[in-house]
Amino acid sequence: MQLSAALTALIAALISACAQLELESPPAPPSIQAPADFPAASYAQAAAQGQRVLQVDPRSSRVVITVRRGGTLAKLGHDHVVAAQELQGLVAPELGRADLYLALDSLSVDDSDLRAQAGFDTQPGAADIAATRANMLGKVLQTQQFPFALIQVRSAAALASDALLAVDITLHGVKRSFSVPARVETNRKGLQVSGMLAFDQSSFGITPFSILGGAIQVQDRLVLHFDVQAIESAGRSQLP
Repeated sequence: MQLSAALTALIAALISACAQLELESPPAPPSIQAPADFPAASYAQAAAQGQRVLQVDPRSSRVVITVRRGGTLAKLGHDHVVAAQELQGLVAPELGRADLYLALDSLSVDDSDLRAQAGFDTQPGAADIAATRANMLGKVLQTQQFPFALIQVRSAAALASDALLAVDITLHGVKRSFSVPARVETNRKGLQVSGMLAFDQSSFGITPFSILGGAIQVQDRLVLHFDVQAIESAGRSQLP
């Protein structure tokens, strides 16, 4: 009887501890050091002059890239979903300007929910996912040499309820310019911008990953969907 009572008390204690853990707020995402040339000072100056400056909220922002398989033996490979949920940056809406950065080592690969949303009918195993991510970061993106993707919005032209963004993207040490249609919406938190961009890896000097002499390979063309939430900063001291 004493043993039974002790086990019951232990189980009750464990259940109580689990309940408390579930009620706790999730930890804040790790802070990522901004690139050395990130123009935080320009935004601090704009804020000091009375311009509205918003800060990208990584918790509510997401970039998802669809990576398709190719080659004569493509059926033996997998399509992939690469996601970024650590996007950082600043936005000056009235100036039509934004500067964002993404630490490429924070990219995730083949989240099961995102694969389902993309309509993929296969699910790679954990070892395959780990190998895909290692190849992407090491051999393809070479993140030791090029740790960040940089996104600069130079201007935003109104198109009815939408906008056409003039965007510079620097990836793998190469800068390219794009005109990107986007939906821009104001909400109680600040500003939300969403849209899609298709581009070729090779335009950034990146060689798409391939094996078996190209019989299994990653297609050059990538499709990127973005949904970025920018919120009011608590103060200029919060600017990176």
